[in-house]
Amino acid sequence: MTAYVIAQITVTDPDGYLEYASQTVAIAERFGGKFLVKGGPSEQVEGVGKDRNVIVEFSDVAAAKAFYNSDEYRKILPVALRCSRRDLVIVEGV
Repeated sequence: MTAYVIAQITVTDPDGYLEYASQTVAIAERFGGKFLVKGGPSEQVEGVGKDRNVIVEFSDVAAAKAFYNSDEYRKILPVALRCSRRDLVIVEGV
């Protein structure tokens, strides 16, 4: 069943964050991931969100977790954590 990595992000260091963001597409693609949303304009209509939204589609939860736990992703994750505040979930589709 399809799964999604969904992130809501507030970037606190744009230059530093670019180092992370410029590598995520290639890493996700190695695990079958496809970016459906990667930043872009958004309108918060309920609640308190963050500045940037990302949705990455994977074939299943196992593939999404393999991406997140991969050596390649773990190598750049500290950059993201240092340069942003974020919430990230893996959600199974319907």
